[in-house]
Amino acid sequence: MRAAARRLYHELKTVVARFPALAIPIARLRHGVPVDGSTEIVIEGFPRTGTSFAVAAFRLAQPRPVAVACHVHAPAQVIAGVRRGLPVLLCVRDPEEAVLSYAVRNPHLTLRQALRSYLRFYEPLIRHRAGVVVAPFERITTDLGGLILEVNERFGTDFVPFEQTEENVRACFHQIDEDYRRRVSGLAFERQVARPSAVRERLKEELREAYRGPALAGLRARADAAYRALVGPPGASTPPEDG
Repeated sequence: MRAAARRLYHELKTVVARFPALAIPIARLRHGVPVDGSTEIVIEGFPRTGTSFAVAAFRLAQPRPVAVACHVHAPAQVIAGVRRGLPVLLCVRDPEEAVLSYAVRNPHLTLRQALRSYLRFYEPLIRHRAGVVVAPFERITTDLGGLILEVNERFGTDFVPFEQTEENVRACFHQIDEDYRRRVSGLAFERQVARPSAVRERLKEELREAYRGPALAGLRARADAAYRALVGPPGASTPPEDG
């Protein structure tokens, strides 16, 4: 009963997450840093897409405190940022890796629910593609500094690029570890912590065959199309939304 209730709550949450008028006030009561009048940049993405590293690294690089809207993990956060004309860095990741990691992070969810969550996050954002700088996971983990330069060029800002040295990356991972250890421990820590984990990779491999099975073919195709629409040139393709 408890697992069923959590799954139902998750379904409702991911539906509401598309609407700024609902999702942003709720986020102010629950988690993350929602967009408000002080926001200087939005760094947001579906969970497990490199958002935690992007935020930690961005903050580490800046010589002054910068008001970053982040970790709401709702498309409404991105939409609100675009509507305000704010710099927005949208973190994206190949759906298979993101969804498998999300399912490991949330073992009470089915793979179908995890895939639907990915779709509910990214499909509404395709129409806003021109208003954001898209940050693929592979570039977040290797060239975040280049992405910050793209934000500066696109939005006329002067944020300092992150230097992706081993020392700086270790500092970001240490900060992420410390944040998660305040909340979880044991296996839950390895399932949830937002940095590379051998334990999580093993758990993902246990789910991969089911993810690639015929039962999820339709949702997989939609997720792949949404991903391609976002990482490609603005307006390249706009697959239909179907909640």
